[in-house]
Amino acid sequence: MKVVALISGGKDSCYNMLQCVAAGHEVVALANLYPENKEELDSYMYQCVGHQGVELFAEAVGLPLFRRAISGVAINCGPQYTPTPSDEVEDLHELLALVKEEMNVEAVAVGAILSDYQRIRVENVCSRLGLVALAYLWRRDQEELLQEMIDCAVEAVVIKVAALGLHPSVHLGLTLTDLQPNFLRMKEKYGLNVCGEGGEYESFTLDCPLFTKTIVIDEAETIIHSDDAIAPVGYLVFKKLHLVEKENVHFTMAERIAGLPVKTWQDLTADIDEEAEDSPPTPPKGRDADTGYGPDDDYNDDCEFTETQEKIPLDDSDADSSYSEGIDESTQTYLPLSATDEAGWTWVAGVEGHGKNTSAAMRDALDQLQSLVPLSDVVSVTLYLRDMSQYPAANGEYAVAFPGPDPPARVCVQCPLPEGAPVSLEATAHRAGGPGEDGCVDPGAGDGKCWLGRRQLHVQGVSHWAPANIGPYSQAVRVGDIMYMAGQIGLVPGTMQLIEGGIKRQCRLALRHIERVARAVDSTTQLRDVVQAICYVTRGTHIWEARLEWERHTTNAIADYVVVPRLPRGALVEWSVWLHRHNNRFEYEETGCLIGPFQVSICRRWNYENKVSAIVSRISIVLESVNLYAGASYLSGSRESEDCPDSLPPSPRPMARDELDEAMSYTLSRLLRDSPAAAPVCHLRLAYCPSSEHAPQPAELRAAAARAAEANGTTVVASLLPVMGLMTKWTFLSVCGVRHH
Repeated sequence: MKVVALISGGKDSCYNMLQCVAAGHEVVALANLYPENKEELDSYMYQCVGHQGVELFAEAVGLPLFRRAISGVAINCGPQYTPTPSDEVEDLHELLALVKEEMNVEAVAVGAILSDYQRIRVENVCSRLGLVALAYLWRRDQEELLQEMIDCAVEAVVIKVAALGLHPSVHLGLTLTDLQPNFLRMKEKYGLNVCGEGGEYESFTLDCPLFTKTIVIDEAETIIHSDDAIAPVGYLVFKKLHLVEKENVHFTMAERIAGLPVKTWQDLTADIDEEAEDSPPTPPKGRDADTGYGPDDDYNDDCEFTETQEKIPLDDSDADSSYSEGIDESTQTYLPLSATDEAGWTWVAGVEGHGKNTSAAMRDALDQLQSLVPLSDVVSVTLYLRDMSQYPAANGEYAVAFPGPDPPARVCVQCPLPEGAPVSLEATAHRAGGPGEDGCVDPGAGDGKCWLGRRQLHVQGVSHWAPANIGPYSQAVRVGDIMYMAGQIGLVPGTMQLIEGGIKRQCRLALRHIERVARAVDSTTQLRDVVQAICYVTRGTHIWEARLEWERHTTNAIADYVVVPRLPRGALVEWSVWLHRHNNRFEYEETGCLIGPFQVSICRRWNYENKVSAIVSRISIVLESVNLYAGASYLSGSRESEDCPDSLPPSPRPMARDELDEAMSYTLSRLLRDSPAAAPVCHLRLAYCPSSEHAPQPAELRAAAARAAEANGTTVVASLLPVMGLMTKWTFLSVCGVRHH
């Protein structure tokens, strides 16, 4: 892409330019905002100290420079930014609009490392102008990044200090190389950010491999801004500078940086190839003993449906007679499309979009969603498409419904929806201002203050950190202690392309994204705080590798494994997870029961207060030659291949209505066990294989869920998900359940 680089003259904007060149982009112009008639400006957005040298910086690089005086001030200082007249951000908008018009640029290089305040405002301007933000330094380890700058011959001097351990009379004018040992000592002693991201210092670049000339400081004046005895603030004002020609500058920018130790996406993803020390053995060739899947098994979307899913009534006259026999229509039971618990959590499920095409169906589904819950309350959406090739049409309508800077997190998969329903969705919401939003300042929120009740992360700039969410969905949304995350696939952040190397590498990279996003939302949260996950894969044979990676990186997190026809970008795996900040206070159990020739295997997690609970329940055929009791073979990792038959045994009879009722009631009772809520509300996601002769039909599943809810004295919102396969070839129904209050 053709790129304009936002520069201040400092090391970060300069090194991010170098990163853009290393990534294959063409930097065609520079842009700078400066204070008018002032040496320094106390700006939240822009480094102004050293602006006297910016024109020489541009000449040293050999690129055209676009400048604009800062006329605005910081007016809109909230956690999100909307266009505000006379705000200093609007000066950036006007400057970049001019550059885009004259240079036809496609992207903006910005040297942000940690400041959400700056990132959000640059991304807002880029979004309005249709530009991509390139922030390759975002959330890089600062010690590693500083060393990398030094190793790559970025020669910068400190021109402002404002921190404990730094003094104007001692440290101004010294290079990064000179000060690196002191920065590291001050980090240990005072918590200093070694790259100066806390405002501890500012720098000015005199030379780097992109320069055709070197800048020389002939004369500078030291200004003491604050003569504080503990942390004095002072800066340099350049009085006289000149340029010195460099040798061998006829090469292109890319040629000039060749051979430098610039960390690229290949370097920054190399760690995913490191094997765990206690890695379980690679599964043997042939059919998998735990899952029953063989290496040649595959899935497609040619799924036949015996009936069209209907919202109501729950009992269908076309259903199998073992279910419909003896139904009294006057007492039919219905499941609600949405329900809200006493803590303000709302679940919406069963929303099918109907229309002449995907766009119309998406509008219909979103209209239904808006009629059930305010869209501003939505925390997370799971979007199911019948045909993933229609994603652009669906996403276009979705973006209209969620136009703001803080959209909900979102998961998107393809599944074999019935004819006439190209779109289906489910949603989790939390009432704005409801319980949990106590107004306490969140200590884990980084550099910006936010309310403990709700915090969102919507990073749209391309970086080496985690995939950018340029679309209408956030990486994560946290309400109180609970965090819902967008679906994560194995995209290389710096290229936004899938990593090569198959299921293992994609899975590891996706899990790393979960870790990084969680830490960015809350520095005390990590991958091990996942409570429940759904792992979507496109082949049953990928389940074993996904399980191995999951169990290596998590602590008693329960996961369901679902085979679907396609995932976004052609990914092999996608993780949908939610986390809890106090995961170490959760209990774990495995339990199960036999119901005729069927096995119910349950994994359950709940916190000490039992206000949050989650289960994964699988209903499978019992095989006489394999011990599946209580889910042991699902979780133990046993590889007894001699216990696995070459082919499935003769199918038992279909599951009878009373057996399904017993399985559903047992599952729900475990989810509700010892719940302190007076009126608990549960969300169940029922994944079933329509092609299986054992799987109940949709109307039968909804009816069983409703009867189980009535029997257990609770309200259930149920989502039905038709899939190509589940955890094992013998599993025909799985239930993921959750309750919060």
